[in-house]
Amino acid sequence: MKDRMKEMIAEYLGKDAATIATNVTFTDMGIDSLDIAELVMQMEDEFGCSIEMSQEINTIDALAEYIENNK
Repeated sequence: MKDRMKEMIAEYLGKDAATIATNVTFTDMGIDSLDIAELVMQMEDEFGCSIEMSQEINTIDALAEYIENNK
């Protein structure tokens, strides 16, 4: 799941997925709140779940854990 998230974010940002770290905050990746909203919608479709973003869900690691715990 994390690899797919990295691919989705990399594609969105126009970067190579290998440059995306799962423990770096979305803000530090250059993703603003509007970008996060769009990416969350894509990930909800991709992973078949509903995601309620919060301040604690600010990395790929945290988002993957949230999805795993809320399927």
